[in-house]
Amino acid sequence: MKRKEQAYGKRSKAYVSEFEQFLANYMTDHPGVEKDQQRGWYIWWDRPVNFDELERERRDAVPLKAYYCE
Repeated sequence: MKRKEQAYGKRSKAYVSEFEQFLANYMTDHPGVEKDQQRGWYIWWDRPVNFDELERERRDAVPLKAYYCE
């Protein structure tokens, strides 16, 4: 099977969109952005999981009725 580059041809370097130009300039002007993004990823997504606590929360949860009718 052909590699993707071979199948579709190499990307043309002649055209660079305004957004790509802005992004390239922004990244060179602000070198700490990528590290800050990684730190944010670790804060929100790569958390240690305590499985005992999760199991306790599941046991203590009160099931809700599907529909509330008076």
